[in-house]
This record gives sequence, structure tokens and C-alpha cells, in this order.
Amino acid sequence: MLGPVLLAAARSDSIRRIVAATPVTRPVVDRFIAGERLAESMRVVRDLAARGREITLDYLGEDITDPAEALRNRDAYLLLTEALKTQDLGERAEMSVKLSAFGQALPGGHELALKNVTPVVEAAAEAGTTVTLDMEDHTTVDSTLAILAELRRSFPQTGAVLQSYLFRTEEDCHALAGEGSRVRLVKGAYNEPATVAYQDKREVDRAYVRCLKILMAGQGYPMIGSHDPRMVAIGQELAHRNGRKPAEFEFQMLYGIREAEQERLVAEGHRMRVYVPYGTDWYGYFMRRLAERPANLAFFLRSLATRG
Repeated sequence: MLGPVLLAAARSDSIRRIVAATPVTRPVVDRFIAGERLAESMRVVRDLAARGREITLDYLGEDITDPAEALRNRDAYLLLTEALKTQDLGERAEMSVKLSAFGQALPGGHELALKNVTPVVEAAAEAGTTVTLDMEDHTTVDSTLAILAELRRSFPQTGAVLQSYLFRTEEDCHALAGEGSRVRLVKGAYNEPATVAYQDKREVDRAYVRCLKILMAGQGYPMIGSHDPRMVAIGQELAHRNGRKPAEFEFQMLYGIREAEQERLVAEGHRMRVYVPYGTDWYGYFMRRLAERPANLAFFLRSLATRG
């Protein structure tokens, strides 16, 4: 029952102010956020790369209300792209973007988001890396997939995220399982209504497996976004069953979560990509991480009790 409460809190300005002002919050946030500045995040990237990880970077800044914010987010990603290029990290690190950060929810948002994200995708290609379009709540799926299709005309390496808890996702997996397509499959972290999404965890898990079977049997590049040991094991089995080599799929986990498991997968020869968020707008991301797993919330509460 805490999940929906925390997801609602993620959109509350008053709760945001309280959490941000709590002295013990920052050390806990630092577990999940690479830093507020680009230089801090690049140190994390270099460290992860040295330990055999791949990386995807997310500059935090969604649910914007002003077109000027969309331009600032675009420019932040252009700076990130330049940093990856100058530090020769393009082969190890890509970027994840939320189209809401590029203006998708504003009036004329579909066209605005496409206009703002296109130069980022172009710059990424020049830097020898690529971009994955994160998926947000169900109202954005059609727009996001349409923008993906437009971008892939010139930049076919552009990736997408699909969420297994949505009823529609199996069909979307079939559509995106073709050659050259890159798809990160996750369970989903938004508070969706029962009219569009599974509400029972077991149903979400079963849907995840069905979707993963489609992607693994296809000709694209599946990215298994899960910390669930069962899903990791199933992903390994499906890859073996479909004759996939280690370079033909990858696992993805969030920065600061299940680090020992990340190390294990790397040691076994798997590609392991770490989702690394950074930036000052960390609150919404942080609250969703707490909502996803009771262990994350317990960690936060223990830190409050210990440091309070």
C-alpha cells in the first residue's frame, strides 16, 4: 500500500521541500544519485567503466512547466554528450532521456519534444554513443513510440523502454522486436489505473516473462531492466535458449542497487549496464525508487533513525 502513497508524494511540492530540507536526506540520496553536477557524474562513469560496467546516464528533470526548461534540459544533454566525446567514453556510456524533460507534456508537446531531442540524438551519434527514450506514464506511450520511429529513420540505434505492467506492452514488443531495435524491458514504476495496467505483482511478473520471450526470440537487442533475481535467471535461460551470445543482449540495473549482483554478472561475462542519474532535480526519481522496493524505503528510514 505504500507504493501509491510514495508515488503521489513524488509529485508533491510540499513534501519535496520537507525531504530536501532534512539534514540526513543527502547521504541517502547519494546512494542512488551520482551527483548534482556533470563533473561528479563523470567521475562515477569512469569508476564504473573501470569495473567492467556499461553505463546509461540520465540528467534528471521531468514534468517541466516551461519551454525554457526544455531548452535547458536539451543543453544539459548536449554538454553531457561533449563530455563523453572528449573523455572517450562513448563506447561505454549512452544516455537515457525522458521526453517530458524536453517538453512533451506542454502545449504542442509532441512536436516540441521531437524538436528538442533531435539535436541530442545527432550529437550522441557524432560522439559514438546513442540515446534511449525512457517511458513514462501510459498517456505518453503513443507519442514516445512515434518520436522513436521518427528518430530511428536517421538514427536506427535509438533505443526504447517498454513497461510490462501495461496491457498493451506485448503488442509493442512484437512491433519492436525487429532487427536493429534496442529495447529495455522494465516492470514499470508509475501509479497506473487498473484500466490500462496489471495491478497484481504476479501478473506484472508473468507479463514481464511473456514480453521478454518475444524480445529474446526477435532480431533486436533486448536490455533486461530488472533487479529481480528470478527475472535475471529467466533472462539468462531465454538468451541461452535463443542462441544469443553475451554481446547480443544486456542486463541493466540502477545505480546503487544490487551492486554485488552487478559484479557477479560482469564476472560471468555478461554485459551489465548501470542506469546513472544525476542533476539537481532528484526528488521525483528518488521517491519512485523508494516506492519500487520496500528494501529501499527501509534503507532510507534506517538512515533517518541512525543519523537523526
